[in-house]
Amino acid sequence: MDNQHVIIACSHCKTRNKVPSVRLKDRPICGKCRRPLPPPARIQHPVNVSDRTFQNEVLNHPGVVLLDCWAAWCGPCSMVAPIMDQLAKEFAGQVKVAKLNIDQNPLTASRYHVLSVPTLLFFKNGQVVQNLAGAYGKPEIVRQLKAII
Repeated sequence: MDNQHVIIACSHCKTRNKVPSVRLKDRPICGKCRRPLPPPARIQHPVNVSDRTFQNEVLNHPGVVLLDCWAAWCGPCSMVAPIMDQLAKEFAGQVKVAKLNIDQNPLTASRYHVLSVPTLLFFKNGQVVQNLAGAYGKPEIVRQLKAII
């Protein structure tokens, strides 16, 4: 079970409410005034993850995560980067887009057998459900995301 929480300020009484992330879809209410809480702020940019933060950012995330495994020296990775930025905005609230520099985080790259870059790993509820090795265009990445969501 996910043990992450989100702090949401009530728009009516301004009370800060600690809501388990797995309960966000249940339309949480304020603990003080009992009014519905506004939706949490949506992440609209890729999140950088590391070997140390991978568990919390990717595996513990309830829902879909698109992980871009990349390297600074990789030309095709620089072509995929703007697509990841666009997808983070377009799928905000539905998909978490994350980036992993494989040179700085070899443990996670090795664990998921990332042998070439760019490699995109699609996670759903902490499990890899799809991967794409190579510089794919936005239409193919979106097609894969929609099949998973």
